[in-house]
Amino acid sequence: MPRDSALISALESVLSRELGGSVTIKELQKLTAGASQETYRINIVTDKGDRSLALRRAQPTGDSDSGVGGLSLATEARLIQLANAGGVPGPEILYVLQADDGVGSGFVMEWLEGETLGQRINRSEELADIRPQLARECGRTMARIHSLDWQAAGLAEALPSVDPAALVEETFAIYLDLSVPMPMIDYTWRWLRDKLPGESRRTLVHGDFRNGNLMVSPAGIRAVLDWELAQVGDPVRDLGWICVNSWRFGNGHLPVGGFGTIDDLLAGYREVSGVEVSLEQLTFWQVFGSFWWSIITLQMAMAWRKGEAPSLERPVIGRRSSEAQMDCVNLLLPGSFELPDMTRVLAEGTRLPMPAELLEGVVDFLRDTVAEQVKGHERFLARVAANSLGIAQRELCHGPRLEQAELARLSSLLGTAGSLDALRTELSSRLRDGLSLEAPGLQEHLRQTVAGQLAIDQPGYSALSRST
Repeated sequence: MPRDSALISALESVLSRELGGSVTIKELQKLTAGASQETYRINIVTDKGDRSLALRRAQPTGDSDSGVGGLSLATEARLIQLANAGGVPGPEILYVLQADDGVGSGFVMEWLEGETLGQRINRSEELADIRPQLARECGRTMARIHSLDWQAAGLAEALPSVDPAALVEETFAIYLDLSVPMPMIDYTWRWLRDKLPGESRRTLVHGDFRNGNLMVSPAGIRAVLDWELAQVGDPVRDLGWICVNSWRFGNGHLPVGGFGTIDDLLAGYREVSGVEVSLEQLTFWQVFGSFWWSIITLQMAMAWRKGEAPSLERPVIGRRSSEAQMDCVNLLLPGSFELPDMTRVLAEGTRLPMPAELLEGVVDFLRDTVAEQVKGHERFLARVAANSLGIAQRELCHGPRLEQAELARLSSLLGTAGSLDALRTELSSRLRDGLSLEAPGLQEHLRQTVAGQLAIDQPGYSALSRST
C-alpha cells in the first residue's frame, strides 16, 4: 500500500460515489511512473465482491494533465470510449476524474487481463494458436479506428492535424537541433521528401499502434492501448508503424509485429475498410517510422546527457538509433557488408588483463548472477547495465578499426581530408544541399558505416542478418 493515504481516501470516496455502495481499496499498486503519467492497479472490495480497476493519472508534480503526445488524459479517455463504441477492443472507461475529486487529472477504467509484452506475445506457448491470426486482426482493428467519426464526437479541436510533408520536416528539425551528424538520417530525409504521398485520406490515426501497445489473449486482441499520440492524418501511418522492425522483438522475418505477414495485415484492413493499400504507400510510412525512431532515440540520449532525464536506460536507448538507421538501410539501399567478429574479445597489448577483458567479467556477472538473483525492475536494470558495458567493450575492441575504415571511405567519397567528425558533418551537409543519392560510393559507405555501428551497439539485432 502506498504511503499517500490521502490518495487512497480520495479514490475510495470517488469510487463509492461512482460505483454505488461501499468501496474499500485493498491494494493500490503503481505499475508505471513515467515523466508525465502514472498507471495503477486498484484492487477493491465492494458490497458485490472484489474487483480490479486501473487508474491512469497525470504526475501530481506536473504542470498539466497532458500525456506524452500532448493530449490531455480526458481526451484520451474520450478516444477510448469512441473506439469501444466503434468495435475497437479496449477497457470500459468508468470515470473521468474531475478537479474537485482530489485525485488529480486522469481516469479510472476496467482492468483487463492479457499479455502486453511484445516478446511474450511473439513467443508464449499460450498464444501459439492465435499468433497466425493477429496480423489480419490488426488490419481489421486499424480499419475500425480509421472509420471512427472524431468530428461527431467533438474531438476536432482536441486532436492535432498532421500533414505528411510537415511531419517529415518537423522530425528532421529535431535531428538538426541535436547537432549530431548521422549521414544515414540525412539520406533518409532526402528520400522521404522525394517520395511524399500525394493526396491521401484523412482519418483518426492511433499514432502508436504496434506490438507492445496491444493486449493479447488466446482469444485475440483484448485492447488497443496508449492513445496519447492520436492525431488526424494519413491512416497508412498506423499500418507502416506496426511493420517497423524495432517492434518485431527479434522476429525480423515476420514484418507485422514479429508475428505476421503484410499480406494478412492488408487483407484484414481491406476486409473492413474496403480500401486497397499499396506496398508503395506502406513502405513510405515504414521508412518514416524507422527515421522517426532513429531521431527520437538520439533526442532521449541528449536529454540524458544534459541531465534532464537521469536514467540508466536512456543512454543505452540512444544507442538504438543505429538499429533504426540499419532498418532504413535495408529498406532503401539493401546490399552486402562486412563486419568484424563481435564474439571475440580482443586482448591486444602488454597489460594483463586488458580493459575489454575486465569488462567481460563484469558483463557476465551482471547478466548471469545479479539479474538472476533480483526481480522486477531491478532485474531489468541489471540487464540494462550489462548491455551498456557490453557496448563499451565492443567499442574498445572494434571501434578504432571501424572508424579508420569509415574515415578512409569518407575521404575518398568527399575528395578531402579531415577528422572523422568533420567529414561526417561535411557529408551530412552535402546531402542536405542536394548531393545525389546515387553518388558513386555513397550507398556502399552508408550501408557499411551503419552496419559497423550497429554491430557495436547491438550485434544480435535482426537487421544485420544480411551481412556477407
